[in-house]
Amino acid sequence: MTFRLVQNFKGGRALVVMERTGREGALEPTLAKLGVSCEAVPIVDGRAQIDLASLTPDRDMLFVDGDLDGVLAIELNPLSQLPPVPVIGLVGVEAPSRLKALVNLGATAFLRKPVHGGAVYSALFVGVNQFLLRGGMQERLQTLEERRRGRRAVLRAVVQRMRDSGLDEDGAYDQIRRESMRVRQSLESYCEDLLSRRARPPDSTGHTGTPPLHRGDKRAM
Repeated sequence: MTFRLVQNFKGGRALVVMERTGREGALEPTLAKLGVSCEAVPIVDGRAQIDLASLTPDRDMLFVDGDLDGVLAIELNPLSQLPPVPVIGLVGVEAPSRLKALVNLGATAFLRKPVHGGAVYSALFVGVNQFLLRGGMQERLQTLEERRRGRRAVLRAVVQRMRDSGLDEDGAYDQIRRESMRVRQSLESYCEDLLSRRARPPDSTGHTGTPPLHRGDKRAM
């Protein structure tokens, strides 16, 4: 799968978590030239008033001022360690603690304050594409892990079929593969279901599978 870089940000929306002190500089006008709308996020009692669940990664991006201590809390994806949308850190004081706070928010690019127009596109380009690249890598790793787990189920199912039927490895594999095709299920999923059915405990009631007779039932004797 080839990763395609995003070079045109027209139609995007930038949400800026920053107090207006003049150090935002050319950020908003430069974003406007790039076709990106800009919205200032209200800050009340030191906390950004934003609904992160409403953001969409295909359109939205966050610019967060690293000099605002604890202004925003973002729950990162536990696997990719990425935020819901691209985050670009605005850096004033380059203290390690403040840079660390931006990294912990999932920032994939940084802009120095006061913001100069010539640096905005580069930060946008790196921040958005690094976000997409890391997200794509995580999806591929997850797919590979699912396949690896699925192949383990295939191997176990083939060994069980060999024991049950006396077939050799190729015969057992072909038989299971034909069964999965007949029910229109992937081989890995079919084998997982097969093993799951095998692992179910026997019926503790002692029934043999023949339903009991009820009043009104008619059976040939």
